Amino acid sequence: MNEERWGEIKDLVKKNFGILENQVLQLSEVEGGGTKEELIFNGPLGKMKLEYIVKPLVIDKKTTYSKRIGSDTKVEYITSDTEKVRRMVAYKWDESGDNWEKIEMANLEF
Repeated sequence: MNEERWGEIKDLVKKNFGILENQVLQLSEVEGGGTKEELIFNGPLGKMKLEYIVKPLVIDKKTTYSKRIGSDTKVEYITSDTEKVRRMVAYKWDESGDNWEKIEMANLEF
């Protein structure tokens, strides 16, 4: 997924279904930093949400621990300053549970 393809998908959704809500959020450092754009619309499965997430690439992971009883384990992620990871996640609204259910992309037919 790249910026150009995400723009095409947004245009298709806008043209075919109309957009109910569109917002860009900053992810916290705990979530790895980066941005998340949420696009909510009424689609063929009812109310749907697309998320386009852009995060720095994780290069390495450092684990700090001690063999002492009761000590904590810390995980530190080292990210790239130049390279980014982009992905899209689709959700549908579950009326009975009042929450978003993730749509598995492998289950979709095109």
